[in-house]
Amino acid sequence: MALQRTPCLFLLLVLTLLGLGLVQPSYGQDRMYQRFLRQHVDPQVTGGDNSYCNLMMQRRKMTSYQCKRFNTFIHEDIGSIRGICSTASIQCKNGKMNCHEGVLRVTDCRETGSSRPPNCRYRASASTRRVVIACEGNPEVPVHFDR
Repeated sequence: MALQRTPCLFLLLVLTLLGLGLVQPSYGQDRMYQRFLRQHVDPQVTGGDNSYCNLMMQRRKMTSYQCKRFNTFIHEDIGSIRGICSTASIQCKNGKMNCHEGVLRVTDCRETGSSRPPNCRYRASASTRRVVIACEGNPEVPVHFDR
């Protein structure tokens, strides 16, 4: 009799855990969130120079097949970045209304135009400036660096 109740309790536990998991981003949003983290978040430094951009763009796999022309690295902890998602919504460049803005420490990396993958070369510009990021999910998480 106890053995028959075990699968029911296990099923109830699994359903409870799944229910709790509903507040997490969906698989697609989680994939986009992970991509956002890989391409844009580096809280370990406060700003970068040209060699920083050259190294990070390679490390983060944005120079494998072609040189990504422009990328921004955010030098804040993920909690601060996610906090921007709770500000008022504004319009994104694509017209959607899921963007949010805030001021963050960043390094902009711009491809010089005279390099070939995978040895792409970048010019860095470090600053504290207004940024716009797109957020999705419940709770909302950053999924795209808009500007």
